[in-house]
Amino acid sequence: MNAVALHRSPWGRARDRLACVLIVLGITLPGTAVAQALNMINGDVTQKVALSDLRARSDTAFTLYDPFQGRDVVMRGVAFRTFLIDQFGEVPPALHFTAWDDYEVTLEGWDDPNWYLISTEDGDPLTIRSRGPVRLVERDYGDRDVENLREFNDWIWMIRSIEAKW
Repeated sequence: MNAVALHRSPWGRARDRLACVLIVLGITLPGTAVAQALNMINGDVTQKVALSDLRARSDTAFTLYDPFQGRDVVMRGVAFRTFLIDQFGEVPPALHFTAWDDYEVTLEGWDDPNWYLISTEDGDPLTIRSRGPVRLVERDYGDRDVENLREFNDWIWMIRSIEAKW
């Protein structure tokens, strides 16, 4: 050990320890933002659906032009209507979504077989960085103009929780 380090003041040693702690926290804090589950909220009851379980249940794969990425993407997910019935017993009249970036929206009309809860893209699990860990997309978006992203405002990504509104 360096002789200078042995004779440092208590403040100097504390400052060095704090610097080490901050460096460690700076490295590990982003890791704590790794999503592990999707929260499903029904009144006072919150159930966590493990993302690994959701990926295992994702039984539908299709290629879709993603207007936000400007390319064809192979998506894998589960029919949203089926997922809602499994979670809530029926399709709620409205759903409140909260995203990992704290975006919140309440939308109606989810009793539609066209919507899919996506958890994998091009063979890789979605992450927060890739607009996941769960994303809601419309499999057949009809004649919407893919150059006009405003026509896709109902696509929701980075979903952290889904709350039934009865």
